[in-house]
Amino acid sequence: MTMKKKLKKLGLIFLGIIVINIILIVFCNWRIEQKSSPDLFSKVGQIPANKVGLVLGTSKWLSDGRVNLYFKYRIEAAVALYKAKKIKYILVSGDNRFDYYNEPREMHNALVASGVPSEVIVLDYAGFRTLDSVVRSKKVFGQQAITIISQPFHNKRALFIASNYGMKAVAFNAKDVNLYMGFKTQLREKLARVKVFLDLYVTNKQPRFLGEKIEIGA
Repeated sequence: MTMKKKLKKLGLIFLGIIVINIILIVFCNWRIEQKSSPDLFSKVGQIPANKVGLVLGTSKWLSDGRVNLYFKYRIEAAVALYKAKKIKYILVSGDNRFDYYNEPREMHNALVASGVPSEVIVLDYAGFRTLDSVVRSKKVFGQQAITIISQPFHNKRALFIASNYGMKAVAFNAKDVNLYMGFKTQLREKLARVKVFLDLYVTNKQPRFLGEKIEIGA
């Protein structure tokens, strides 16, 4: 085989890999959108009530020192649901793998500062990933039906995970961040949805930690 033919063959293989990956990304995103849409709510008055609302974690601060709007809007959404009696308890689940970085504690403090009683807030320090947060809400905190609280793109992925674990979850859409500020996050989300399929259907990924059950509202 001549060098020219070898290069042409390699080019076709490379092109085929690109096409397969594009198809995979499109399918995974379409499936998650299609599966989650009926359980998404943007108006407080329309969402069904649940005992517990699960706030998915994110950092309070951006690298340049500004407040992370994803964090701010999730807290505002959780407060609105609590004050409207759509949830009785708030489970804040996030990353706490380092001493100086504590998403659940930051969320707790922000909720209390907004008028939510500390005693109705439960902290999950092992919500390292969305999958961990959702699965732990069932297996550790005993919630079969739950209200997930995050931005729409994130809620859709979380709902898809919850559905695959047999949960009766709904999600409340916190205010989103404009495309300019959230472009990188939205781009990462496209790939994260492919990872969800790999986690659920290929590797059977489980939370990093489970541990003893914790009863909410005992």
